[in-house]
Amino acid sequence: MRYLIVLFSFLSFSINAQEIDSTKVKDLKADIKLYKTFNTEKDTIYIDTSLTIQDEYKYNYLRKDNFGLFSFSNEGYLYSQLDFSKKRNYTLPQFGFNAKHSAYLDNKDIYYYSVPTPLTDLYFKTVMRQGQSLDALISVNTKPNLNFTVAYKAIRSVGDYFNNLTSSGNFRFITNYNSINKKYFLKANFIGQDVYNQENGGIVDFSQLDGTNVSFKQRERVDVYFNDASSKLKGHRYFLDHSYQFTTGNSLVLKHQAYYENKFYEYIQGTSSARLGKSLYSSINNKTRFDVFYNKVGVSFKTKNLGEINFFIDNYSFNQFYKIPETIAYDENVKYSLHNRINNIGGQYEFNRNKWNFNILLQNAISNQPSSNYEAFAKYKFDDNQYVKISAQQISKIPDNIYVFNQSDYENYNWNTSFKNEKISVLKAETKNKWFEASVQLSNLNDHLYFYNTEERIDSLVVKPFQYNKSIQYLSAEIAKEIKYRNWALDNRIKLQEVQQDEKILNLPYLVLRNTLYYTKPVFKKAMLLQTGITVNYFSNYYADDYVAVLGEFFVQDQIKVGGFPVLDFFVNARVQQCRLYLKAEHVNALFTNKVDYYNAPNSPFRDFHIRFGLEWNFFK
Repeated sequence: MRYLIVLFSFLSFSINAQEIDSTKVKDLKADIKLYKTFNTEKDTIYIDTSLTIQDEYKYNYLRKDNFGLFSFSNEGYLYSQLDFSKKRNYTLPQFGFNAKHSAYLDNKDIYYYSVPTPLTDLYFKTVMRQGQSLDALISVNTKPNLNFTVAYKAIRSVGDYFNNLTSSGNFRFITNYNSINKKYFLKANFIGQDVYNQENGGIVDFSQLDGTNVSFKQRERVDVYFNDASSKLKGHRYFLDHSYQFTTGNSLVLKHQAYYENKFYEYIQGTSSARLGKSLYSSINNKTRFDVFYNKVGVSFKTKNLGEINFFIDNYSFNQFYKIPETIAYDENVKYSLHNRINNIGGQYEFNRNKWNFNILLQNAISNQPSSNYEAFAKYKFDDNQYVKISAQQISKIPDNIYVFNQSDYENYNWNTSFKNEKISVLKAETKNKWFEASVQLSNLNDHLYFYNTEERIDSLVVKPFQYNKSIQYLSAEIAKEIKYRNWALDNRIKLQEVQQDEKILNLPYLVLRNTLYYTKPVFKKAMLLQTGITVNYFSNYYADDYVAVLGEFFVQDQIKVGGFPVLDFFVNARVQQCRLYLKAEHVNALFTNKVDYYNAPNSPFRDFHIRFGLEWNFFK
């Protein structure tokens, strides 16, 4: 609630400030291309209020096209990773609890704004049951070179099944500034976010969903493993990125980037469960804290014709620690925390001129733990929407902390071990043109880390970290093509994946596809644009990773396959000026097929049929 108070207070102040600053152009309508947003990677997006099929795909809690992700039954809970090529690779060791980070915003997810007049962006969508999803953003340039943006996203959804509540919030304060002489540039933000979920551990009896007992049509009556378990991921991050360029032409540039983040993952269970093994206490209260401070300083020489060459050094220091139970005296021989300091040195070359764009990055650790990152890409742009790009990356990655060290009130979930660096090589080619969009990726994984249930049973989970000492080859090909005829269109996207490995470690569907047949037409004397159609999502059956909440991680299993079923969604969308309205009947085929066939993971059913609606509304004052 305090974030909402800040949001509306800021709205009142900032709109007045920009009205005063914009008196000379008060009566002029700004060009829509002047409303733009960009990230630290210099990717620029223009604010667009049109209604296209891409807007339909992005109308979800993540607010991005989630092709390759498969949402669990409750909105904002978990997402299965169907498309391995979209997984982010980090050189530096991360916190862990990765399954809970799908909706957690990273530095690369933050966009900065530049707007000629105040911009308001509103998103609203109904959820599964008892709740709503909301995202509100206000962006203001108090001066042409100074922008402030405040946003808040929240969701609350009880869900269809017992003990499956989602209740999360995300507050963003973002600013960017450049001096009038274009020598000093600054980007900064504060992000406060929490992801709260009740954890039911999945259903106990599959037969309760076969339709023979009508009482289980009320899904809250279906038996689940945990009745009183919950998890929470909460974090605060302060970020700064600024640079100073001595002259506007060929020049020396000083750069500095820093962020501080503290977060924790908490798993609470009122009564310990035999499914997770022996416990130290009758109730469970696990809490893992993580603090990280990152600093990067660099100097570069920038030229008009030859690009920019940059040299840098950085420092990554973290502390991950666990609570010491009050009933146990401190023991100096027991490890309660994990500390590390990693320093890297590197260089980067960037060239962006005419239609060519090159980027080469070389980075090596100079601390005790070796790690490295070598990446490069070359891109040729035919125009703003057509390009060819080839990229390559080779990473030697320090294991995430959760693989190395964990403490829990459950005896089976305590370990203090060591693993070799993961080695990842990626080669990718992609293109986008007026005929189609396509990409091909080849990856090679060595010393791959994963979690595995040593019990090899659904009703008993002893999940441990392992390292695969053989090579895994991953190959994917993706193509997208839209075919239009008058007011009709057929949008198609197909993903093929092949994994070569001696054991079932990296398990993925061979085929992932999405096909949408839709109709678009202006109505009511062109006052409204109407869009209606049907979307079919499908992925072939495979040994989907299962989920264990006490770790907040997916783990490998090879007993039960899921998938091999279509999901049909029927939608009717409309646009009236800057307002886009959405109405969707989700998973229509669940009305006339057997629910027992639909699963995200071995004991996690996919959602039933739902009718949901909402809107996106932009205001340009």
